[in-house]
Amino acid sequence: MSDFVQSLRLWFAPRRIEEEGETPDYRFSLANERTFLAWLRTALALIGGGFAVDQFLPDLRWGVRAGLALALIGAGAACAVRAVNHWVRCERAMRRGEDLPTSRFPALLAVVIAVVAIAMVVVVVARGGV
Repeated sequence: MSDFVQSLRLWFAPRRIEEEGETPDYRFSLANERTFLAWLRTALALIGGGFAVDQFLPDLRWGVRAGLALALIGAGAACAVRAVNHWVRCERAMRRGEDLPTSRFPALLAVVIAVVAIAMVVVVVARGGV
């Protein structure tokens, strides 16, 4: 079974993680949980930002407004899914005594947010809002 499929199964059956390795210091597990919750807060903020763009920029051409809103909402959805995956991968690594997993996702998310922010600056300046 691939590592991804095994991780996916652990999303919905976290007790199975206890079968792997040894129980880490609870402080590390709690820190992993706080990181998970921070990712979820980020996801909610991105989704809320997408809805705000759609609701509070009604004069903006529909395609531009929808594109900006969907980019933010999509980034939020990806962030939420990534939060669960990262939590499981880190918990497994800690139990196995392995190095924590690395990821390009934070950099990708930062680039998406920066591109949306630049597009919104262009829109605001073009509308004469600043």
